[in-house]
Amino acid sequence: MGNIDNKNLENSIQLDFQKEMSYGDYLSLDQILSSQHRLSNHHDEMLFIIIHQTSELWMKLILHEMNSAIACIRRNDLEPSIKMLARVSRIQQQLIQSWSVLSTLTPSEYMQFRDKLGHSSGFQSYQNRLIEFALGNKNAHTLAVYQHQKELHSMLLNALHDPSIYDAAISALVAHGLSVDKEALERDWSQSYEPNESVENAWLTVYRNPEQYWDLYELAEKLVDIGNQQQLWRFNHMSTVERIIGNKMGTGGSSGVSYLKRVLDQQFFPELLSLRTKL
Repeated sequence: MGNIDNKNLENSIQLDFQKEMSYGDYLSLDQILSSQHRLSNHHDEMLFIIIHQTSELWMKLILHEMNSAIACIRRNDLEPSIKMLARVSRIQQQLIQSWSVLSTLTPSEYMQFRDKLGHSSGFQSYQNRLIEFALGNKNAHTLAVYQHQKELHSMLLNALHDPSIYDAAISALVAHGLSVDKEALERDWSQSYEPNESVENAWLTVYRNPEQYWDLYELAEKLVDIGNQQQLWRFNHMSTVERIIGNKMGTGGSSGVSYLKRVLDQQFFPELLSLRTKL
C-alpha cells in the first residue's frame, strides 16, 4: 500500500505542476533568452550570437532525427526513417536560410567585435562534426580540436567509429536480397566511404525496379535530398564568410574561405549520384 500511495502522490504533484506550468516554463525560456552575452557594445553582435545559437538548436534536432533514422534502417524498418529524413531536409533548409540573415552583417560591422571572439570558431562546432560523421564524411584529424574536452572527445571518437547513415543503407540493400561486396559491408567505419561498383549496381537495380524496391527507392531519394542540402549549406557558409571577411584567416586558426571551398569537394553517397548517368 505504501508504494501505491507514494506513486499516487507523485502523480498528483506532477499533475498539479502541469496545471501551473506556463509556456515559458515548458520551454525553459528564462535560460534560453538569458544566454546571449555580448562581449562588446556593438549592436550587431546580438545577431551573430543568435544566428549561431539557433543553428546549434537546429543541428541538435537534425542529430535527433538522423540517429533515430540510422537505428531504424539498421533494423530494416525503412518507413519511419524516410519520414525522419524528410524532416531533416526541411531543417537543413532553415539552416541554409540563416546564412542570408547573417549576410546582412557587413565587413565593417563585424570587425567592430571580431577581436572579442578570441579563438572561438564555427569550425569547433561539435554538432556539425557529428552531422558530417553521420553523413559519412569521417576524418580522425578533426578530433584534435576537442582533445582538451575529454567527454566531448570521447563522444566524437565513438561517432567516428559508428556506421554512417549510408553504411546503414548499404546493409539494407543486402537485407532486401541485393548483392554487395564484402569490403563495402565489413569496412573500417572510421574512414570516409569510397565508391564501390557492387553498391552502384545494387542501387541501379533499385532505380530500375522502383515498384519492387519502393522503400529502398524512397530511402535513396531522401539521402540524395539531405546530401544536396548539406552541400548547399556548405556553399552558403563559404559565400557568407567570403562576403564578410574575404580571405582572412578564421578566428579559430582555420584557413577560412580556402578551407570551406575545399570542403565543397567532399560529396556524400557517391553511387546515388553516379548511377544517374547509367539509367
